[in-house]
Amino acid sequence: QVQLVESGGGLVQVGGSLNLSCEVSGNDFQIATMCWYRQAPGEQRELVAWLGTIGTAAGLINYADFVKGRFTISRDNGKNTLFLSMNRLESEDTAIYYCHAWSYRDSGVNYWGQGTQVTVSS
Repeated sequence: QVQLVESGGGLVQVGGSLNLSCEVSGNDFQIATMCWYRQAPGEQRELVAWLGTIGTAAGLINYADFVKGRFTISRDNGKNTLFLSMNRLESEDTAIYYCHAWSYRDSGVNYWGQGTQVTVSS
């Protein structure tokens, strides 16, 4: 069973930076994508950044328009860790940030972390 554990959230002022981490434990060699999502109070969960991990999508990266140029998704394969570097934070970035992985196993399995709170104060 795969587990995802986020860390790195906290309180930061507008214009500041935070670095989130997602440690992946367990064995699933069919994980095809890893993503960061976020959910603000009263809002639906939304995709922030996407990274392909295997096959033809390996290494591909995509970002939501509202974070392009400010956030960077990356992965340390050796440490099984996914990162999200967030710069020039805005108050609208306040949300719980979730790590997500999708696997081809069993016709598709979604793994979610428990989330980490990011609060940007003005």
